[in-house]
Amino acid sequence: MYSLSQKLLAEWIGTFAVVFIAAGSICADQYLRSSGQGSRGLLENALAYGLAVAIMVSAVGRVSGGHLNPAVTVGLWVTKRFGTVQTVLYVVAQLVGSVTAAYLLVAVVPESVWRPVALGTSDLAADFTRIHGMLLESLTTFILVFVYFASAVDARGALHRAAGFAIGLTITMDVLVAGPFTGASLNPARTLGTALAAHHWTNHGVYWIGPLFGGVLAGVIYDQLFLRDQPPV
Repeated sequence: MYSLSQKLLAEWIGTFAVVFIAAGSICADQYLRSSGQGSRGLLENALAYGLAVAIMVSAVGRVSGGHLNPAVTVGLWVTKRFGTVQTVLYVVAQLVGSVTAAYLLVAVVPESVWRPVALGTSDLAADFTRIHGMLLESLTTFILVFVYFASAVDARGALHRAAGFAIGLTITMDVLVAGPFTGASLNPARTLGTALAAHHWTNHGVYWIGPLFGGVLAGVIYDQLFLRDQPPV
């Protein structure tokens, strides 16, 4: 058994890595475009985010469960599979990991590169309303948390031993759909760190309300339909 401090450290490290890679990929893409070297585009950024999640969930999943996302943690909490104190501490660890990663990016990436893309902070497309943004973030996060429950929580799941792979692929496909419209955060911690470091708070509430609602809904539905006979983790 791992101690609570070990679990919190794992969540901090995992979320740090995810935000550093996901936001860093957007900054790297901006550098390529600004220097006339072309653009890697949506697919590459989606893969960077998805691979980061897949690898870090696989790395720390046996320690902390590999949540790396308040939407996942709150989804477990509302289904009574996670205690209140542990939920709060996990979310704090995730947020601190995200903020640390964002400020490190500010320290190492030239401002002329990260400033035009607000350090990779998620934001809405020009013709996309906040209601539509919350709905799309909610739907894509619903899919993500549903897959998390199916692969990492449900011991009978076919992908239980490869949960990180399934979760990472879900992130990738969600980004491919939602990325052009909302930036496809799917994770309040992912958005908070870069928003704080870049001082970019436009439409910030979308990236809390949408993912948390989607995560709660997915957790409740999966728990009630498929996990009634399994005890809380």
